[in-house]
Amino acid sequence: MDLPLADFLQIDFPALLVASLAGLCCGLPGNFLVLRRQSLIGDAMSHVVLPGIVVGYLLSGTLDTLPMLLGALGAALISALLIEVIRRLGNVEPGAAMGVVFTSMFALGVLILEQTGASGVHLDVEHALYGNLESTLWFGLNNWSDILSADGLAQMPGSISRLGGVTLFVLFVIVLFFKELKISTFDPAMATSLGFNARYISIGLIVMTATSAVAAFDAVGSILVIAMFICPAATARMWTDKLSSQIILSSAFALLSGCLGYLIAAFGPFLIGANYALNAAGMIAVVACLLQAFSMVFAPNHGTLGRFLKQRKALQEPNGI
Repeated sequence: MDLPLADFLQIDFPALLVASLAGLCCGLPGNFLVLRRQSLIGDAMSHVVLPGIVVGYLLSGTLDTLPMLLGALGAALISALLIEVIRRLGNVEPGAAMGVVFTSMFALGVLILEQTGASGVHLDVEHALYGNLESTLWFGLNNWSDILSADGLAQMPGSISRLGGVTLFVLFVIVLFFKELKISTFDPAMATSLGFNARYISIGLIVMTATSAVAAFDAVGSILVIAMFICPAATARMWTDKLSSQIILSSAFALLSGCLGYLIAAFGPFLIGANYALNAAGMIAVVACLLQAFSMVFAPNHGTLGRFLKQRKALQEPNGI
């Protein structure tokens, strides 16, 4: 299949960029969520932003980024507070509190969506699940040099600038507070003894997670947001025990999942003679899960095969074999 450069730059390149940025902005905080055994927070945030997005549209009457972003961020922050309230007042474990809040908020969002007529516009349940990745278009690009031109930047899709800004913000926060995040993740008591308030750090991580979920939700949908919060970090964890290396590896796995998943979804069926394309967000999530499954078997330190070989070597050494 011969694809002109202009078509690739205007149709496929922005979708690849959005998928990659969504993977990065969700995968970076996902490292700390996985290590803290709080991966469901990412799941919760990807669901609870729906009522905020709908309310933002109903109050503003537009699908502009700012009101929907503010509404979704407000819903995410409210859900974070509700999780803490239910966990403390109800004396229930965090997983149960998160399950109650995110299912209730998502159900509320679906109910508002269907009862207020908002589903008649670009907002619908399918959009909330699968996102809007394929319709991300960047007009005005005919050559690579057009990307940084004034006309090209003026026509940049809002999802790219939004995700790019959030990704830089998340990266800046992690670099700036890396020591505090690392100590509070592995030893909260030690963090407190050193003068770091572990509770405030945890709340800050939740806010960062909520911001990432809000930025990525409209573009890629809740399915891919959940996958990117968990899979790249969990995959990287299988290959290393060093946090800095895990963050770098998780970023690489997020980029690989986004690019490879989109390319398979967009061009894979054509290579076998079919005349249709697959859902990009769904395929990216599948690739991320396959990378995780591969790592669970073949990773040298924590993979099934790697552990088996180490155990076999340990059993052979006393016998001098």
